[in-house]
Amino acid sequence: MGNAVKTPQELLSIMKASAMGDMCFSHLLGFIRAGVTEIEVADEIERFLIGIGAEKLAFPTICVSGERSCLPHGEPTKKTIEKGDLVTVDFGAVVGGMCADMTRTVAVGRVTDLQYKVYHIVLAAQLAAIDACVAGERCVDVDRAARSIIETAGFGEEFCHGTGHGVGTEVHEEPKLNKESEATIEEDMAVTIEPGIYIPGKFGVRIEDLAIITKFGIINTVKSAKELIVL
Repeated sequence: MGNAVKTPQELLSIMKASAMGDMCFSHLLGFIRAGVTEIEVADEIERFLIGIGAEKLAFPTICVSGERSCLPHGEPTKKTIEKGDLVTVDFGAVVGGMCADMTRTVAVGRVTDLQYKVYHIVLAAQLAAIDACVAGERCVDVDRAARSIIETAGFGEEFCHGTGHGVGTEVHEEPKLNKESEATIEEDMAVTIEPGIYIPGKFGVRIEDLAIITKFGIINTVKSAKELIVL
């Protein structure tokens, strides 16, 4: 595991890997549809990332849909994506030995009022955590920025993991951005910002960016749109 504070070269590699992720997500918007399986989406992610020059995948790709999208770390299955499903994809490329990590949740065909509501609660929480990410801030306070919005909306128990983690030569490094953390975020760290809500038996939503910490806020290495996309 590398140092939590990254060198300029390491940060450049992370940014390149994230750019590959953005290209892949753009490609997926034309690939994900009713009738394809979760495994087919995951395989397409790997094929695309390796095809544009990724050294390997940063971690096994997550693709979960419908009720299975309430599994934060669910492995893709032969389940067919259906109209009305939310689909969550979580993936990353490796460039120069450095990992990227991003998550987007999209809808297929249509969205319910509850899906729309939950998506925008998660988005508000994610944006609040981004705003809280400044060098010198406590990780617990970044987590609190996201968690308080989700709790106020009544979904605190459905946010079952931390708001983020460090990323480098491994996809999970220090610091941890959660409610138990005693760490502080420092300049030139790379951390994920990824709150989520997971409603058992219904669906889940997660939105994840990869942020480089600076004195003035973040440089977001993930440029993909975050408004709710209905395919």
